[in-house]
Amino acid sequence: MPETSPKGLTRLAFGGDYNPEQWPESVWQDDVRLMREAGVTMVSVGIFSWALLEPSPGEYDFGWLDRVFGLLHDNGIRVDLGTPTVAPPVWFYRDHPDALPVTPEGARYEFGSRAAICHSNADYRAAAANITTRLAERYGDHPALAMWHVHNEYGVPVSACYCDSCAAHFRRWLETTYGTVDAVNEAWGTAFWGQRYAGFEDVNPPRATPTVGNPGQALDYKRFADATMRENFRAERDILHRLAPGVPVTTNFMTALSQCDSVDYWAWGREVDIVTNDHYLITDGRRTHVNLAMAADLTRSVAGGAPWILLEHSTSGVNWQPRNPAKAPGQMARNSLGHVARGSEGAMFFQWRQSRRGAEKFHSAMVPHGGTDTRVWREVVELGASLDSLGAIRGTRTEADVAVLWDWHSWWAQNLDWRPSEDADPRERADAFYEALYDRHLTVDFAHPEADLSPYPLVVVPALYLMTEAAGHNLREYVANGGTLVVSYFSGIVDEHDAVHEGAYPGALRDVLGLTIEEFSPLLRGESVRVTGPDGGEIAGDVWTEFVVPRGAETVWTYADGLTAGHPAVTRHRLGEGTAWYVSTRLGSEGLDALLGRAAQDAAIAPRAVPHDVEVVRRSGETGSYLFAINHTATDAKVPLESSGTELLTGERAAGRLAVPAGAVRVVRLDG
Repeated sequence: MPETSPKGLTRLAFGGDYNPEQWPESVWQDDVRLMREAGVTMVSVGIFSWALLEPSPGEYDFGWLDRVFGLLHDNGIRVDLGTPTVAPPVWFYRDHPDALPVTPEGARYEFGSRAAICHSNADYRAAAANITTRLAERYGDHPALAMWHVHNEYGVPVSACYCDSCAAHFRRWLETTYGTVDAVNEAWGTAFWGQRYAGFEDVNPPRATPTVGNPGQALDYKRFADATMRENFRAERDILHRLAPGVPVTTNFMTALSQCDSVDYWAWGREVDIVTNDHYLITDGRRTHVNLAMAADLTRSVAGGAPWILLEHSTSGVNWQPRNPAKAPGQMARNSLGHVARGSEGAMFFQWRQSRRGAEKFHSAMVPHGGTDTRVWREVVELGASLDSLGAIRGTRTEADVAVLWDWHSWWAQNLDWRPSEDADPRERADAFYEALYDRHLTVDFAHPEADLSPYPLVVVPALYLMTEAAGHNLREYVANGGTLVVSYFSGIVDEHDAVHEGAYPGALRDVLGLTIEEFSPLLRGESVRVTGPDGGEIAGDVWTEFVVPRGAETVWTYADGLTAGHPAVTRHRLGEGTAWYVSTRLGSEGLDALLGRAAQDAAIAPRAVPHDVEVVRRSGETGSYLFAINHTATDAKVPLESSGTELLTGERAAGRLAVPAGAVRVVRLDG
């Protein structure tokens, strides 16, 4: 069986994408010298190198890569070898122009970027299998090889193609999934607008239509596109498993909801030997460290709680946002160790040496254009030393306090056209609820709606418009057995085919919430409502309201104005041994904190006496228990310790209250 950690890597992963082909060989010796100076333990190689490895069909040049492998091996640096199938050479597209993807409007993309691939194209699949086989045969038993890196960032920037090859593949997928075209008609509700199909041969991808098309078809096409990419990953993975047994295979995810919305990572997490992730800060004025923590928690959850690897992030600014600020001094270390605290077995970057040419030449790197006499390089070397001192945490697991339910299929479905309000954004609610939990210093596991939720005293549902009957039963059982559940508006409305559950809203959640909803009443842009509580306090809601009818639930907060004035805004339902809360409007940070504070009381979760924006996370395992404290503020802070211990970055003893300087990170190995 393949390993579940990089083969031969005995320390935390530290390094980045190494692209020696961009530089003359005279630079390579300097590269490995600097890698040793920085404490680099592993680099990713060959991800975009197909055109160099196979410069013309059937002609191969591995000499340069042989020399790179030898140089890295001689210097004790492990290799994460990419299959370069994200970037086919120009000769491939010249011979197979139909492998370029087609938009819903019928336009075919051109060569000249990356990931311009029709994943249904048979010629692409054959060529990808061939270059993967050649690489596995040549390097599968190389002593420097630590793991395989298939493709690159599936789903970015193109996940779906709408060409005739995809149409034929989609029909086969539908027949395998549904069995008969009548089952497709039933699932999609094609009786509406006379869309009924007589046979699979009549079905096409959801191409451009005069007005909104069939939502069931659009949802299934998203599933099909994701499954097709996954087929191609499995094809390469299986070749590598066969020809390089014992070497783990991965592909780099982009789990952050801010960065990829076309991939069902619950499904992908089951396919890789090691979960790896790329994460880049979205510098839109918000607290970027919260988005980072959320992405790391989501990645760990996709890995089933097991350790994972941060395969890419940036040393400083990126180059693809409208505005690309530099990271502040110390922020690179905080970002890196924030991922490590939440389960990563290291911190790697894109890329090692900053490019002089190409689209990403202004993207920061471990070795910047300014060379080693720069702040970035000095911080890289310091980070390498810090990671080296944390080797004992390898194999430990992050401890979570609560669970947040998330389902990519529901996100896809809610974002289809013609919903009650375009302002009801599932990602926004996920971000908002996560931030509220973060500010209560609660570490979050994400979970699929049908997963076992029994380990968690509190489960939060920010947005689950699509919910299967099985998920609804799962939540009812969770609450009846003593759990505390918090559900936000527009959840439980449709089944897996985007069909409204029979009966009153919220279909799959009626019983557990103890209520029905007579009607949605979205607000216009800029409108808000006042919501009053039992103590006379008032909070605000916007975007959404509902006419809620309690059927066993008690009213906790009430709409004070607007069309729904006098109706319940927030309810609480006792069911069996547990409690289910429901909020029918969009609450801001103050309202969410009040709601989650009440729910935390029900779940017997005590408040945490930790300063705002000081992040405290714990990892534990056979080697001990480790407390990470990350100070994102400009003020020195103190964090209470449950026991004494040794601070691993400074070597100092810590007891009582741990001092964490402004902008700094401390990691304590707790005694006992």
